[in-house]
Amino acid sequence: MAETCDVIIVGGGGSGLAAAVSAAEHGADVLVLEKEAEPGGTTGIAVGSFTANRTSMQQQAGITDSVDDHAEDAARFAPASIEARNNHELRRWFLAHSAETLTWLQGMGLSFQGPSPEPPNRVPRMHNAVPGARAYVVTLHKRLRRLGGRVLCGANVVALTRSATGGVTGTIARIGDGGDRRVFTARKGVVLAAGDYTNSKELIGRHLGEAFQQVEGINEKSTGDGHLLAEREGAKLVNMDVAYGPELRFVPPARRGFQQWLPAGGLAARLMARLLPMRRLLVTWQHPENGLFDDGAILINQQGARFCDERLWPDREIAVADQSGKVCYILLDESLSERYSAWPHFISTAPKIAYAYVADYLKLRRDVAVAGDSLDAVAAARQLSAEALTETVRATNQERSVNGLPKLTGNGWVLLGPAKAYFTTTEGGVAIDGQFRALDMQDEPISGLYAIGQNGLGGQVLWGHGLHIAWAMTSGRLVGRQLMGVA
Repeated sequence: MAETCDVIIVGGGGSGLAAAVSAAEHGADVLVLEKEAEPGGTTGIAVGSFTANRTSMQQQAGITDSVDDHAEDAARFAPASIEARNNHELRRWFLAHSAETLTWLQGMGLSFQGPSPEPPNRVPRMHNAVPGARAYVVTLHKRLRRLGGRVLCGANVVALTRSATGGVTGTIARIGDGGDRRVFTARKGVVLAAGDYTNSKELIGRHLGEAFQQVEGINEKSTGDGHLLAEREGAKLVNMDVAYGPELRFVPPARRGFQQWLPAGGLAARLMARLLPMRRLLVTWQHPENGLFDDGAILINQQGARFCDERLWPDREIAVADQSGKVCYILLDESLSERYSAWPHFISTAPKIAYAYVADYLKLRRDVAVAGDSLDAVAAARQLSAEALTETVRATNQERSVNGLPKLTGNGWVLLGPAKAYFTTTEGGVAIDGQFRALDMQDEPISGLYAIGQNGLGGQVLWGHGLHIAWAMTSGRLVGRQLMGVA
């Protein structure tokens, strides 16, 4: 017999938990089906920025803002060819509701720092969750439990069910290690909130090209499950060939960072978060600047060999993904190490907020940064062949003596890595209407099926920090109200 509830949400990340809480606040019996062992999704590993306009925190800081200004500024992040694909009406509508969502989250006890500037935003709009994105997950999950909602983990949704008249009525999920199939029926609707497809070889290869299939997603669990479920039900997918990346990023720390152990709310969280240097975020999440390679840094693989022209994107990232272990290292000589130790030359940045230099990486990310007085020393620290690395530098310098580029020399060397090529986000999603209903190929709503977050981007282009989380939370909050008939 099928288990029945009011609302079924596929995915327990930020958007799914927000939708569950919102629906439960208005009386719904809610069930969240999460394939992993715990909720969180990509939201749980993000920095936690929430970009919004006309917020109470802006007003307290004396900042005057408007929806129209924010909509204009949001259009300046992506290249013109990508921005031309944006669903302008939907994005402006979302931005108009972002401040209400921030207030809603604050009402649950979430704290934010900011607002902080992020060009080309004309005024500060970035609000950072304290102590980080994990706070969204902890706070929403706690709120949902208090409201009587349920999260069933280890529940991998493999299909949707339909009624005799064609409407989506529920899900079929494999539960736990045994993979037992269970049917769940929803009285009011099924909401797809299963994240993006950055780590789906099938969808990346189909829409961006086979050359990109080996590039990983930031979240290895983001395999496009919701997109594939929607597609099988005839939903229209838009902007599936638009992605942020690929780009080089240092591999994340093997252990949970100090920030992950901080309390997710309350006075203690606010006080401790203020003590955390912004550079700790920069060396954990940001990517190395392209200027490193323009100035002469080289990429080497685990065999100590150089394997690409470091200045060419995306050929560089594709080449990295084809290396053993899909990893690479960045080699800086003494001159480059000195150059990237002070403004205006930095390893990574959050513009106008903070900058991270060589010393920051050597101090805060010893797992991806090592210094030595010889090539042999840095090679040994990463178990690379010193002989191969020495030969690579010799060959590089011989090449540069011909083309006039600076040689790699000196008595101080820095090796950064391992790094990988990653897709950060994908912008493709289910076409939706103003009620978050999934649309079919004729732009007609599929009865009973809704899509939010990265599943339901609806053609929006959300480049820039904080827009994806803001959309996840806002779409989740509003679809919960929609399902329960709340204006």
